[in-house]
Amino acid sequence: MEFSDEILLHILSYVPCTDLVLNVRRTCRKLAMLCLDKSLTHTVLLQKDYKVNKDKVKQLMRDIGKEIYQLNMAGCYWLPSSTIDHVTRCKNLVKLNLSGCRITSLRLSKMLSTLQHLHSLAIDVNPGFDASQLSSECKATLSRVSELKQTLYTPSYGVVPCCTSLEKLLLYFEILDRSREGLMLSGQLMVGESNVPHYQNLRVFYARLAPGYVNQEVVRLYLAVLSDRTPENLHAFLISAPGSFAETGATKNLLDSMARNVRLDALQLPKAWINGSGLLQHLKFNNPFYFSFSRCTLSGGHLIQRVINGGKDLKSLTSLNLSGCVHCLAPESLFRKAEDDIDSSILESLVVSCCNLRHLNLSAAHHHSSESIGNHLCQLLSRLKHLLSLALPVCSITDVAANVEKPPTVSNLVPQTFGRKVRIGIQTYPRNLADQANQKIESSVFWALMGSLRYLETLEIIGSSFSSAMPRNEPAIRNSLPPCVRAQRVGDSEVAAISQLTYLRSLTLAQLPNILTGSGLIHIGLQCQHLRTLSLANLGMMGKVVYTSALMDMLKHCKCLRDLRLEQPYFCAGAQFFQALSHCSSLQRLCIVSRSGTLQSDAVMSFMANCLEVIMCHMFMGEPLTVCKSLQQSIVRSFQADRPALNVVIFPLLHEDLTEVIRDVPMRHLDEITLFKSRVAEEPPNLWW
Repeated sequence: MEFSDEILLHILSYVPCTDLVLNVRRTCRKLAMLCLDKSLTHTVLLQKDYKVNKDKVKQLMRDIGKEIYQLNMAGCYWLPSSTIDHVTRCKNLVKLNLSGCRITSLRLSKMLSTLQHLHSLAIDVNPGFDASQLSSECKATLSRVSELKQTLYTPSYGVVPCCTSLEKLLLYFEILDRSREGLMLSGQLMVGESNVPHYQNLRVFYARLAPGYVNQEVVRLYLAVLSDRTPENLHAFLISAPGSFAETGATKNLLDSMARNVRLDALQLPKAWINGSGLLQHLKFNNPFYFSFSRCTLSGGHLIQRVINGGKDLKSLTSLNLSGCVHCLAPESLFRKAEDDIDSSILESLVVSCCNLRHLNLSAAHHHSSESIGNHLCQLLSRLKHLLSLALPVCSITDVAANVEKPPTVSNLVPQTFGRKVRIGIQTYPRNLADQANQKIESSVFWALMGSLRYLETLEIIGSSFSSAMPRNEPAIRNSLPPCVRAQRVGDSEVAAISQLTYLRSLTLAQLPNILTGSGLIHIGLQCQHLRTLSLANLGMMGKVVYTSALMDMLKHCKCLRDLRLEQPYFCAGAQFFQALSHCSSLQRLCIVSRSGTLQSDAVMSFMANCLEVIMCHMFMGEPLTVCKSLQQSIVRSFQADRPALNVVIFPLLHEDLTEVIRDVPMRHLDEITLFKSRVAEEPPNLWW
């Protein structure tokens, strides 16, 4: 080989570790030496290696176990629990991520007893977990752990009481309110099980709650421990809770203590803790890098005065989540309607003060710009040259200049002829209408914004009133709210403007009612060659899927696409669609949500046979239960042996047992693709390694 060792090592760094150790190093002597270089074996990432199985893990640990210092097996749900036994060979492990892996209390105890250098640990706590089964050697290891990420599926403290040196604690509450038998669960625990001094070194506290009252009950017990004595070194306090999460006396004491004793760099609180209180006025900040005020009734005046300190320099802030803050760009919220125009001076102060923002979420709100020249939201955001991810409501990107034509209405699209009745319902648009719309592209403010954010990697354009038909723990939503009036102007030309984002990796488009042909999608497929994740929902008029042809043309160019999520009523997943999708050679996960949608079983089977990388196939359609079950069984029977990570769920969307089916979906897929949500600035950057 003529390449230097440095170049070869760089090339080999893109190869999965299992392939390096088990295959590539057997090709020649030089590669055998390079594949065992410390730069390649120091950190082993198996979390996206869907082809790895128990035997490969066993051989990998046997060959390089002593060389591994960081091991990430997060989301390896398909591996049997006995696989964890082989981790004991990694005597020098410093960081270990087993989130999403099957593990019992006894296996955890046996494994941790041998890992004396461990400082960072991520595990799941499932029903049946018993802390009394942890050995003294295991507890000794846990006492040295400074970073713990714990996902709770049952009310428990898990291993927290054993971790006496914690500096970072991440808690994910995924406890259901009812058991499979329908019994109501309780979140009551023995409070004396934990101890205040265990948190004296805590610097980061993060809690994310799934919907449900049990999760709220359990997190209150964790917070009660913190409220007795607030850690002096605490610099990040983050609680993400959906819906209503009322403040209690204990939490109020905790927040008061934080206001007196700590200076924060990252903050996220439930909306009920901020709304109507003067908390933000009393909290002190050092060099903040992350703020989330999602769903809060925070006015623009409070945002500027209490968070941005009257427009002072906040160059340290890199991530800001204002999703659902309907009044955050208005001076006062008392008499303002959600549809009123924003105050551009507030957004300008935000842009000037937080000039280094990399992640910004303004979705789930009506942010309407006025007709003042130079004060459009898109024009102001174009100054944020460092943005990597951005989420906006559809109505915010509308060009409101006086010369912008309104979208054609149904009445003037229907040919008027004598002696012929006009059909009331879904109309067919003339094809040249899209061509006319695309002629106005380059003069729009949204086109200019996309041109100025050349390095943007994640973009979400979501209707302010959009809600997915698949909620978390409830039956499917049958009716959706109508889109914002201004959103009616956003269509194919705006979608085409996105094609300027050469480095785009993730794109979400939801509730764009003026999509007529989907021609803008073809531009994206041609230009955005790095696109890996695509999520489309409710594009065009709801009664008919108008963009199928354009979507199929787009997919033929998406060679790097790995995740595809489609949510559209009446979507026909037929042979032509799956034939086009087969061009996506890198596709790994597919999710289709379609009320009254149809599918062709033969086409699905052919697609699965052609796309060898697909390991997740979720379809929630309008087909009968017998058809869905038959297809699901056929896919599993035909492909499970060659794809150990294969996860298939095909089920009627409006079936009463949908929530029971959802609870069995691996958390990795459920959280990342199956459930729709805005992911921009959802968590602080680099929260976990």
